[in-house]
Amino acid sequence: MLFTCFKICISAILIASMSWLAGKKPALAGFIIAMPITSLLVLAFSFFEHRNHAVSIDFAKGIMLGLPISWLFFVPFFFADKLGENFWLCYVSGIICIVIGFLVHRYYLS
Repeated sequence: MLFTCFKICISAILIASMSWLAGKKPALAGFIIAMPITSLLVLAFSFFEHRNHAVSIDFAKGIMLGLPISWLFFVPFFFADKLGENFWLCYVSGIICIVIGFLVHRYYLS
């Protein structure tokens, strides 16, 4: 239980800090979040919780394969200025892009 509270606190601090920094320096906050900070935290948390090397390695491989698909979320934002889209349209379109990417990924890997 104590470890779960620790994980929640660290994750909350990271998310809140980057959200705050995005208001001050959006490019820097985006760069920091784009680094594998969450992957580093989650992999370490997962290993310490489960103590299973094989599962942690498979988890890392899953993250690596999932990263390119997660980029699909940002495609609508990249074209927002040219298409005159607003934030929520980009956000929802990005979620749709990720879902489609996940379904294609799942189809080809199964």
